[in-house]
Amino acid sequence: MKKTVHVVGAIIENKKCEIFCALRSPEMSLANYWEFPGGKIEDGETPEQALEREIQEEFSCSIQVGSKVEDTVYEYENVIVRLETYKAELTKGQPTALEHAATKWVTREEITNLNFAPADIPAVKKIAKEER
Repeated sequence: MKKTVHVVGAIIENKKCEIFCALRSPEMSLANYWEFPGGKIEDGETPEQALEREIQEEFSCSIQVGSKVEDTVYEYENVIVRLETYKAELTKGQPTALEHAATKWVTREEITNLNFAPADIPAVKKIAKEER
């Protein structure tokens, strides 16, 4: 039986209404896919606490987590991923990639052009359709 992993992703938006996206490095699983940054929820954490911790660890900045955008379950070859995505805003610092190959801020028009990991796609589609 496949293992299920519960993860969270942050849809961080800046003052110019651009969304922060991160490119998974060749060393990571799902290498070279774009994603909303985040990670696994540890025992005893809420999704919001996990997101704040992961963004601090991976990008050296602080966020305030807002409303939930999407809750997706996607079955990959070796694992089942449940991904909860939340809106978030930066409260301290600017994201600096410590583990990812690249990062970029993109508009809602551009976001669908990136090659996102399959579990992220429902949230990508929802965000792309939002009016700003």
